[in-house]
This record gives sequence, structure tokens and C-alpha cells, in this order.
Amino acid sequence: VQLQASGGGLVQAGASLRLSCTASGRTSGPTYSLGAMAWFRQVAGKAREFVAAVSRSGGTTDYTDSVKGRFTISRDAAKNEVYLQMGSLKPEDTAVYYCAANLVTPSRSAGHYDYWGQGSLVTVSS
Repeated sequence: VQLQASGGGLVQAGASLRLSCTASGRTSGPTYSLGAMAWFRQVAGKAREFVAAVSRSGGTTDYTDSVKGRFTISRDAAKNEVYLQMGSLKPEDTAVYYCAANLVTPSRSAGHYDYWGQGSLVTVSS
């Protein structure tokens, strides 16, 4: 499975931005299908941080406290795509954002994800 993220950029504080991530390759087989998809972010010199996750069906979502009410994660199962709609952006949201996927359920732990995208830089200026 390959993940390709897009949509990052430079915005001012208070603006909105939408990240997209497309999964390709063997996303399903006779006994498995793509499970949870998630977004993590990382600032240079710091550990990768969980942002949001969505279940296979899209019916269950989870967010880290700092983005609740500002970010929305969603997915289009038919297109194998996951989105992160980011609103009311703050300078502290500046990071490289990574999409991730596994074959099971949502998790806040990076170690529970098997597939990772290349990262998309989001810069929020004050």
C-alpha cells in the first residue's frame, strides 16, 4: 500500500487548509481491506504526534485535544482517500503532516500503523 499526501502550504493564522491522502496498491484482498486511516504531525526535533484518525467505515473518529473543534477528518472509502479539513489554524499547527493507514482499528499510536505517506508541510504564519 502506498500513501500520497497533498494539500499542504503556507497560510496565515485563522485560515483553513485541507489535506488529502490517497491510498493505492493492494488496499484490499480476499481476507483483508484497508482499515483505519490517520493523520500525524511532526515538528523538527520532536516526536511524531497523533492528530486524528477515522475508522474503516468512517463512523468513528478520534482527535487529539488541541485540534478538537477545529479539524475534521473524513474518508471516501470508494476512492481510498482520507481528508483533514483544518480550520482556525494557529502557528503551533505548523508541522509536517503525515497520513497513515493500517488494516485494523483506529489508534493514537504511530506504531499501530503499517503504511505511511511522505509528509506534507503546513506552515501557519502569525
